[in-house]
Amino acid sequence: MTITVPSARQLAYQDWEFGLFMHFGIRTFYEGHVDWDGKGMSPEAFAPDLLDCNQWILTAKAAGMRYAVLTAKHHDGFANWPSKWTDYSVASSPWRDGQGDVIAEFVQACRRHDMRVGLYYSPADWHHPYEDPGEYNDYLLGQLTELCSNYGAIDIMWFDGCGSEEREYDWPRIIGQVRELQPDILIFNMGDPDFRWVGNEAGLAPQPCWNVVEAVPFSVRRDAGDVLEEAQPRWLPAECDCRIRAWNWFYSDEDEETVKSLRELMGLYAYSVGRGCNLLLNVAPDRRGLLPDLDAQRLREMGQQVHEWFANPLVSLSDFDGKGAVWTALFEHPKLVDCVVIQEQIGRGEHVQRFAIEALLSLRGDRTIKIYEGENIGHKAICRFPPLSAHGIRLRILDADAEVHLREIGVYDTSYNI
Repeated sequence: MTITVPSARQLAYQDWEFGLFMHFGIRTFYEGHVDWDGKGMSPEAFAPDLLDCNQWILTAKAAGMRYAVLTAKHHDGFANWPSKWTDYSVASSPWRDGQGDVIAEFVQACRRHDMRVGLYYSPADWHHPYEDPGEYNDYLLGQLTELCSNYGAIDIMWFDGCGSEEREYDWPRIIGQVRELQPDILIFNMGDPDFRWVGNEAGLAPQPCWNVVEAVPFSVRRDAGDVLEEAQPRWLPAECDCRIRAWNWFYSDEDEETVKSLRELMGLYAYSVGRGCNLLLNVAPDRRGLLPDLDAQRLREMGQQVHEWFANPLVSLSDFDGKGAVWTALFEHPKLVDCVVIQEQIGRGEHVQRFAIEALLSLRGDRTIKIYEGENIGHKAICRFPPLSAHGIRLRILDADAEVHLREIGVYDTSYNI
């Protein structure tokens, strides 16, 4: 049996777990504009006079995020860098006297604060006509070459499939150039992806959510997924993207009251990272060029809550006695528990297909009650259940397609008041 395993870069990406998404550009300065509405937006309006990418990244760090993805060019076509392939860019704005480069400042801030760098790029662009596919592919290749050549190492190129449903791109040529210029880059969603979209913009992963797939969704405008070209299973971990506010990806003056509560954000964390996926949470910089005060504060609160929940396990893998498909940890004294976090060593593949967690009701371990049952573990399974006092915890692997190797088991009391 052939076992599908991740690359070293995919393994690293899955360990990043939590990232900051930022939609920022000309749309930031046009209240009420939406994708594909056709309304003109002049570069003259682009004026983030207090732009501070350090504030963005330091806030992300406080939230426990390990990577950040910024819109280099959204569907409107406005380039956040002085691209030679269009006059619709920061170079045509009054900001920094036309000498500014948001991408440069963002990348520098990421490097300064040890944050992985991701750039969002929309292949679909309503500012640039799609009349000659060959010429349009030259345009895409030209802009992506600039992004991959002028800013040092880029960790992620994040392709948004929205608007590209009926278009054809010369992906072998485009991706070949991107990978030649950035050999270690991870590509999201299109062309030759290294990780995939989970299939919704709610930040929620289904259960189970396997790492090995044969087809991927790529757009909110299409229900069916695209079959991978090689027509065989491929390791493509899923990323869950969602907004910290209810409706808008870009900043709006009209929706501050929709900033998600800490309680809801922790639920999103459990339904994404807790189901083996990465969570990419969008917080849109405002017209000052800063993350809005309330949004930034909520991010910091979320980081603190994650830390409080998971920084100090009651017991961990070294405390478990593993015997084949059964792993048991006994407590010296009964403990209140409400969460078990399990990780496979996915560098060897993903093998657990069904598992159960039991609470031990006596020190002898002969009286137990099943408190959780799940399917895949993969990178991480956060298993939450109502709190109970137990003498120990037992993990049973009920079904697996090969020998199982565990990376971690952590048992927690996440009693909280949000």
